[in-house]
Amino acid sequence: MTDPKLRLFLLRDYFLRETDEQHTVTVPALMAYLASQGLMNVDRRTVYADIALLKNSGMDIEKRRSRTHDYYLATRGFELPELKLLVDAVQASRFITEKKSAALIAKLEGLTSRHLAAQLSRQVFVPGRVKTDNERIYYSIDTIHEAIAKNWRIRFQYCQYTITKALQPRRGGEFYEVSPYLLAWADDNYYLIADHPVHEGLAHFRVDKMLSVEILQQARARRGDAIDPAAYVKTMFSMYAGERSFVELRFDAELVGAVIDRFGRDIAIIKQDEQSFRVRVRVAVSPAFFGWLLQFGKGAAIISPAKVREQMKSLLDETRACYNSES
Repeated sequence: MTDPKLRLFLLRDYFLRETDEQHTVTVPALMAYLASQGLMNVDRRTVYADIALLKNSGMDIEKRRSRTHDYYLATRGFELPELKLLVDAVQASRFITEKKSAALIAKLEGLTSRHLAAQLSRQVFVPGRVKTDNERIYYSIDTIHEAIAKNWRIRFQYCQYTITKALQPRRGGEFYEVSPYLLAWADDNYYLIADHPVHEGLAHFRVDKMLSVEILQQARARRGDAIDPAAYVKTMFSMYAGERSFVELRFDAELVGAVIDRFGRDIAIIKQDEQSFRVRVRVAVSPAFFGWLLQFGKGAAIISPAKVREQMKSLLDETRACYNSES
């Protein structure tokens, strides 16, 4: 057998799978490999010509001169540091199941030599990381993207965990029908932001808790204003929906880093004195927002509006009463 197409395919596969800067191959070794695959009587000139063809096709095959002429694939679509970063992201993502994580990493390993692929088989330690067990999330995300692109409504069952740790559809399995607008990545989860006829304003749904996602070939509800994804998500805390309002907050000076991490570097910071500063930000007023502030204790406070300040005081009173009771 001397099929030139098969020969080129085998050589290309060999360079991708077996070679890198630390693992080179000689022409005699390539001839032996081709012979092991049933391609007999391939001479040196043919292999040299095939390497030239592969280089002309775009493969960055380099030659290193030593006692022999050694060849290797110098660059690939992804460099090893890039693949390590992608593997780390897959390992750390809680919305990707363990099974899907392993399958994705195996595919990423195929983008480098088998020698370097061993460096990708590593575990990223994330304290308290819990992976979802919803194997359908890949397909749910794809269906939602298609519906958004085509301006169609979708329907799905929305689930919650029971005390036995089972994922159980809400409302006895009744389908939710919504107009999807965007998918947002926040707090290690994918969220669907959609218009739900039952709710005032936009509703948020965790995609890993959505089952049986289907496209309804019906036009989604029109919005009067466009959604800026980055600006919208920045107002949310743990993706809790709530009345969006401008609030003025006071923080101790040492908390400026936490405020910038939360609201971004473009936030206007007003120095109050040497020990504190104020900011005015738009947030979704929700229990998650109050919880975020409470982690700073007396280092943070709501200045205005009075309505939001009173909501925080009521929450503190209710919490204090809970701890004052004997149960």
